[in-house]
Amino acid sequence: MSDPIQLSVNEVQLFERDVTLRMPFRFGVTTLRESPQAFARVRIQLADGREGWGLAAEMLAPKWFDKNLDLSNEDNFEQLRHALATASSLYRAAPPSTAFGLFRSNYDEQVRICGERGDGSLVACYGPALLDRAILDALCRLYEVSFYNAIQGNLPGIESDEFDIGPFLAKLRPADHIHARHTVGMVDPIRDNPEPVGDGLPETLVDVIATYGHRYFKIKVCGDLDEDVARLLEIAAVLDEGRNDYIISLDGNEQYNDVPGVAALLDAIEGNERLTRFNRSILFVEQPISRAVALDVDVSSLSLRKPVILDESDAFLGAFPKGRALGYRGVSSKTCKGFYKSILNAARCAHWGEGYFMSGEDLTTQAGIAVQQDLALVNLLGITHLERNGHHYVNGMSGMPAAEQAGFLVAHPDIYHQGDGVTRLTIRDGQIALGSLDRVGFAYGAEPDFTAMSEMQHG
Repeated sequence: MSDPIQLSVNEVQLFERDVTLRMPFRFGVTTLRESPQAFARVRIQLADGREGWGLAAEMLAPKWFDKNLDLSNEDNFEQLRHALATASSLYRAAPPSTAFGLFRSNYDEQVRICGERGDGSLVACYGPALLDRAILDALCRLYEVSFYNAIQGNLPGIESDEFDIGPFLAKLRPADHIHARHTVGMVDPIRDNPEPVGDGLPETLVDVIATYGHRYFKIKVCGDLDEDVARLLEIAAVLDEGRNDYIISLDGNEQYNDVPGVAALLDAIEGNERLTRFNRSILFVEQPISRAVALDVDVSSLSLRKPVILDESDAFLGAFPKGRALGYRGVSSKTCKGFYKSILNAARCAHWGEGYFMSGEDLTTQAGIAVQQDLALVNLLGITHLERNGHHYVNGMSGMPAAEQAGFLVAHPDIYHQGDGVTRLTIRDGQIALGSLDRVGFAYGAEPDFTAMSEMQHG
């Protein structure tokens, strides 16, 4: 793997499958109850004529890529379908290139085309985010290497104008396990669920801790100070009952318009004796300020108290350096934003030195190829804990054919288990085992059943 490999994209197939949540998930401006999951199959061809297929999957999540309340959920789905269709057309028309070169050379045009219909760059990035993973999966399978080996050896030809990225990639080492950071949504029950689901899975925060043994938590806040403090007191009371230390992040999901609003929340937490342990446990605050102004205001005063990181505002390749100049100390990794962006941002953190970091965050990532690729990415980047919520809000692979579920269970017995006839993500002592991801392909091990999906329609 000394020289980056040239390839062409010959075919792109796009599919969808509906996902129904077992519990409502409230974040930011929306409460999610159902959403399609997108699947991409990409056939590439190498210079020597060899061809191969690769896969990727991601939720078509509403009200995150674009939070305009004038748009319906279906409008949001169509935005993301258009981003996928645009990337598919650009990639198929592109001349032979490295995998990374294909992404980089088409990035600006992708953003421009999506922008012409009013879609922002975060929406635009969704299309390449799926196709790039599928392309790398195909490349890994053709060369019979794992995702880990491919990135360490820079098989996709990743480049940076800021520094020599090769030594950084070569030093990356995956771990065997990763801590799962449990999401506490704004309508999630804490001690009792007045509307029980009754499917055998944990429903309340108390039950979640007892079942999975979490030590890491991500807590959503809504921007209403009184409401937030009351809820944090309820959550802290549960967390404080545990014998072990816990670590938390606060996610503002853009619910604040300015620095003083966020400072008021931190003041209220620091000034409440019942939140003393909770306050000590806060690791960082994620994207509290609206993307409309987040990269126009200096957050240094906040980061001196608790590090503030970018999430939704990480919408273009230069977002993190711009945020750094304004006092942001970190940035999220999400495969839906593009795994090359995550790798570049991780390299930036290493280059900038102590005090800068990446977090692993979730967008209701589903069991199967989607969660496997996300886990593999953050694991290789040295992130030791990441948000995982897809297993909590969705009953594992319950919507998939039995044979498909069995295939993933056989391929990844450390990542999944079967309960009540459903293949589900395994979390023990708050951790997810990752050993079976170290195999040929981009966290590939089993094939989804495309006959049980519908072809993606765009128009």
